[in-house]
Amino acid sequence: MKYQGKKKATIYDLSVLSGCSPSTVSAVLNGTWRKRRISQNTAELIQKLAEEHQYTANLQARGLRSSRSGLVGLLLPVHDNRYFSSMAQTFEAEVRSHGKCPVVVSACRDPQEECATVETLISYSIDELFIAGATDPDGIHTLCEAAGIRHINIDLPGTKAPSVISDNYEGARMLTQAIIQRLSATGPLDPDEIYLFGGRNDHASHERIRGFRDIKKEMLGADPDECIQPTGYSPDMSQKAFEAFYNRENRLPRGLFINSSINFEGLLRFLAQHPHETFSDIVVGCYDYDPFGSFLPFPVLMIRQDVERMLAKAFEIMEEPRPAVEIHLIRPELVQPRTALTGPLDLIREVDV
Repeated sequence: MKYQGKKKATIYDLSVLSGCSPSTVSAVLNGTWRKRRISQNTAELIQKLAEEHQYTANLQARGLRSSRSGLVGLLLPVHDNRYFSSMAQTFEAEVRSHGKCPVVVSACRDPQEECATVETLISYSIDELFIAGATDPDGIHTLCEAAGIRHINIDLPGTKAPSVISDNYEGARMLTQAIIQRLSATGPLDPDEIYLFGGRNDHASHERIRGFRDIKKEMLGADPDECIQPTGYSPDMSQKAFEAFYNRENRLPRGLFINSSINFEGLLRFLAQHPHETFSDIVVGCYDYDPFGSFLPFPVLMIRQDVERMLAKAFEIMEEPRPAVEIHLIRPELVQPRTALTGPLDLIREVDV
């Protein structure tokens, strides 16, 4: 008999096509056929028929039978930057490799929206939740714990669930040191010639500021308070901060530590209002990575956060029966040009080996 229906095949259709019982077909499709001592030839036949006739598992029905929906959630603060979009893509591929369905949502850095979104995900019976860059990870923990959902924090830590984050302190030290070394190659450097722009009152910003300050004190002997200019994560606010500095000083600092690609966008908006020759002597360090930075007419040093290792560690921890509530640090990479842009740019990476 040949299945002729236009709709996608069901287990019972595959049973008729293969001549096997529905329970045998089900065991092959859910991967338990070896335990049932079903032959490999039979398994291969059923798998081939399932592919030919576009069989799709009903995850909702499977969830009712096994108390597992097959849905795994990722909560992001935003979608529209390379760091979080890369995280989403890596997450989706990893979840699908486990035969499950990824659900990726954002909450726009709004703590109320975060909780409302998580409550919606819980209503859909997600099995696990990866919480990235949340403003209130402990509040989300309370919701997940009440619903019995396994969860883990990424990018920003919480105090009640395991967390996997970039080593922001070490990354800031690497970036600040590289900026100072680049500027020092052209002559003496004063502490007030390097400023940090961006960030807000969160763990990542605190650690980056701490690393920035420590290296400046070690290499330059001081770090004046006015060299820290927190602007939040907003291109508009960053642009206004650069405009205010320029209007006050009639220049920009020679060295700029930019706290994220979002703040970096604010710098580029500001620079677009002036001839690029005006800023030909600046060195910019950005705590984020975007390859387009290599095409700018001044050296741009960048920190690439290792999304792949962060997520690999997070998935590893989620497999543990009772993971400890601790912070796991993943070392980022420093990406810097060897010379200012005068032609094709040769990039080198300092990686943890």
